[in-house]
Amino acid sequence: MIAILDFGSQYNQLIARRVRECRVYCEILPHTISPSELKEKKPRGIILSGGPASIFDEGVPVCDKGLFKLGVPVLGICYGMQLMAHQLGGKVTKSSLREYGKAMLDINAPDSLLFKGLKASQQIWMSHGDHITRIPKGFKISGSTSNCASAAMENPAEKLYGVQFHPEVTHTVHGVTILRNFLFRIAGCKPDWTMGSFIEEEIRKIRAQVGDGRVLCALSGGVDSSVLAVLIHKAIGERLVSIFVDNGLLRQGEVEEVTETFRDRYNLNFRVIHARDRFLNKLKGVTDPERKRKIIGTEFIRVFEEEAKKLGEIKFLAQGTLYPDVIESQSSFGGPSAVIKSHHNVGGLPARLKMKLIEPLRVLFKDEVRELGHELGLPEEIVWRHPFPGPGIAVRILGQVTKANVELVQKADAIVRHEIQKAGWFQDVWQEFAVLLPVKTVGVMGDGRTYENVIAVRAISSRDGMTADWVKLPYEVLESISSRIVNEVKGVNRVVYDISTKPPSTIEWE
Repeated sequence: MIAILDFGSQYNQLIARRVRECRVYCEILPHTISPSELKEKKPRGIILSGGPASIFDEGVPVCDKGLFKLGVPVLGICYGMQLMAHQLGGKVTKSSLREYGKAMLDINAPDSLLFKGLKASQQIWMSHGDHITRIPKGFKISGSTSNCASAAMENPAEKLYGVQFHPEVTHTVHGVTILRNFLFRIAGCKPDWTMGSFIEEEIRKIRAQVGDGRVLCALSGGVDSSVLAVLIHKAIGERLVSIFVDNGLLRQGEVEEVTETFRDRYNLNFRVIHARDRFLNKLKGVTDPERKRKIIGTEFIRVFEEEAKKLGEIKFLAQGTLYPDVIESQSSFGGPSAVIKSHHNVGGLPARLKMKLIEPLRVLFKDEVRELGHELGLPEEIVWRHPFPGPGIAVRILGQVTKANVELVQKADAIVRHEIQKAGWFQDVWQEFAVLLPVKTVGVMGDGRTYENVIAVRAISSRDGMTADWVKLPYEVLESISSRIVNEVKGVNRVVYDISTKPPSTIEWE
C-alpha cells in the first residue's frame, strides 16, 4: 500500500490513478494523520502531494515530522518537497521568478534510483512560486532547471526524495517512469494489485464481517450496484437481499430492464419497492440542488429501514459508493479543497438504523469497477452501461421536480440515448443525458407562437469521472436529437448542447 498525503493539490486523484495504473494499491489520507496511525496501515511508501499553499502562509497544512522517521520511503511532490525541506532543516524562499508550465530538467545524479533509466535531460511540468535555496543536511541535489537550482533532491540513506515538478501529469514526459522507480526500486512494491486479488480479498472481508447474517443491497441496475450485488452474492449467496427502489426518478423503462436482468437472468434474491409518489411528494416545491440530494438520500435510507423491518433482523446494508463519491463529498481532509457536491450514498447511516455499512467498492474508481465487472463475468451491456446519478432525474431538472417534468426529461433522455447508440457513438461516450432548464423561450410551431421549455443535451467523455470533456458529436447526430425532441416531446421548443468540461463544470448540472 502507498499512502498519499493530501495537502490540497488538484492532482491528488491523478497521483492515485497513476499509482494504481502501476498495479499498486494506494489511498489518499489526510495530511494530519499521525505517525502511529499511518504505521498501522503498513505502507510501503508515502507520497506527499502538492498543494496551492505556500510554506509562508498562515495556517499552512503540514504533516507530523515523525513521518520521516518511520523508515518508510517518502516522495515529496512540489509543495510536498518544500514541506519536507522546511521540516528537516532546509530553507525555502519566495522566488522572484515563478515557474509554471513546461521546463527541462537536468539530472545531476546519474546513480539516482528515482531517475533510473532516464536520459540526462527530461521535459517536466512545473507549477510553483517558492523554491528551496538550502537543502536539508544529508540530502543532495539530483535535478535542476534553468530557473530552479534544486528541482529534485534526495537522501538515499533515509529513503527520502523530493521533486519540485509534477511527475503525475502527462506533460512530464517520463513522469510515470519516475513514479514506477519510486514504487518498485525504492519502496519495494510489487505490481500485484489486480481485480482478481481484489475479489479474493473482498470476499474474505465480506464473509468475516457478515458471518451468518444477512445483507440488504441497494441495487439500481447501474454498473456500480450491479457489480456490488454480484460480488456480495458470490460471497454469501442467498443471504443477500437486493432491493431496487422505483423512486420515479429513473430512466425510461429502467424498472422493467433491471427486473428482467437480475430477477430472471441472475436469480438474485431481488425485490422491487414502488415508491414514486413518496419521493415526488418529498421533493414538492424544492429547487435547491443540495436539498434535493439530501432529501432523496434520506428517503432511500428510510425505505431500506422499513424493508429491513419487514424482512426480519438484517444487520448490514451494502452500497455501491465509489472513491470519486467520497472525494467529492468532503473537503480535502482539512486542507484547502472545497466540497464539490454531496452524494446521497456518502456519510454513513443515521444512528436509528441499526445496520452497518458494507462498501467494498469505496476504494475504486469507475474504470476499476468496470474491470471488476469483467472479472466477475458480467455481460457487456451491464459493464458498459453509462453512469446514472443516485438522485436520478431530480438533478437533471433545474427547478421543481414534478411528475410532468420528470416524464418530459425521461422522454428527451431516451431520445438522446437512442440517437447516440444508433449513430455508433455509444462506446465513445461516458455519459449522455438531457437537462430541463428553468427557462422558457419563444418559438414558432405550426405557424403559431409558442412559449415553452428548453432542453440542454450533455454528452461527455471520461475515464474515471474525476475529469471530463464534452464529446464532439457530428452535426447530423445533434440535428437528429434536436429534431426528435422538439417534435416528440410536448412542451419543448428549443434544444441546446453543453460544451463545458470538468473542471470547471461538473458532469451533472446539479
